[in-house]
Amino acid sequence: MKIIDMHCDTISRIYKERTQQNDVSLRTNSFQVDLTKMISAKYLVQNFALFIDLGETEDPYLTFQEQYAVFQEEMKQHSDLISPVTSYSEILSNEKQQKMSALLTLEEGEVCGGSLERLKEIYDMGIRMMTFTWNYPNSLGYPAEPAPFTEISRPAAADNNILHLSSTNVSKTSYSRAEKGLTNLGIEFLAEMERLGIIADVSHLSDEGIRDVCQLATKPFCASHSNARTLCSRGRNLPDELIRAIADKGGVIGINYYGPFLSDTPDRNHIFFSYIKDIVRHICHISAIGGIYCIGLGSDFDGIDDNLELRNCSQMELLAQELKKCGFHTSEIEQIFYKNVLDFYEELL
Repeated sequence: MKIIDMHCDTISRIYKERTQQNDVSLRTNSFQVDLTKMISAKYLVQNFALFIDLGETEDPYLTFQEQYAVFQEEMKQHSDLISPVTSYSEILSNEKQQKMSALLTLEEGEVCGGSLERLKEIYDMGIRMMTFTWNYPNSLGYPAEPAPFTEISRPAAADNNILHLSSTNVSKTSYSRAEKGLTNLGIEFLAEMERLGIIADVSHLSDEGIRDVCQLATKPFCASHSNARTLCSRGRNLPDELIRAIADKGGVIGINYYGPFLSDTPDRNHIFFSYIKDIVRHICHISAIGGIYCIGLGSDFDGIDDNLELRNCSQMELLAQELKKCGFHTSEIEQIFYKNVLDFYEELL
């Protein structure tokens, strides 16, 4: 069965390993995702996120460029197996050539530094999906779960709708997530992303921010790696009202495999272990709320720990088997594994 995964952090992990002088490759490695494992599982498309942690870099755009260079190098070295895509037609073309496709995404909108010109630049570089935030408030909006070590500063001359993140003398910050959505600039970015053809990704965005996107978006959008809050109370997960709203807009929600986003209850060793049955529970719930056609896969592989029953991307058949046990038909599993996201890409790319 074909597979499309809407989110992994493998390129960023390779980048980080190389900064520590470790020689790693996308072709074969000990990570949760590599090309050899993807081939064995019959991957059609893997979204590769360039993840930028604002708390770990003085220059987010420079870090983005460095990670982008890693992606370009890996695509060039392994062009016999995979090629980057920016359109639906390129996905089909790669499939005909028996190649997998790599869709490049950006996880942290602050890489653009509030510049619409830079947004156009990253589009020209091949970015086709972007989150507004990660875990820090930024010039575009507020996160679902703010990192506990950020400080927000507001220079007197600054627009009150634009936040400035200080990486020095950081202190804890807290606020009511429900009161914080997109900034005015974030609203401008949404419109420009739609105009350019960058898919808006609301994973990591606050509830109010997602409501803003639901109200203002003229095209479908996604939550590339988010689960159901009814089943696991983490703020990163989606409440039923937003699952329904994303589905009503024609969007797709990628199921996240991370244990703390699957269950509120740790095991006897105080570990939030990721069980396949819990992944299926979230699929069942989202299907019941938003319908089968709003569900995709968003593993978060290589951005999560190794406390996983589904240890890596080569083992996707285990998830298919569990879905069958729970009553899903083969045609429905195909929708979840790739068809829903492929249809989404056909409309937007």
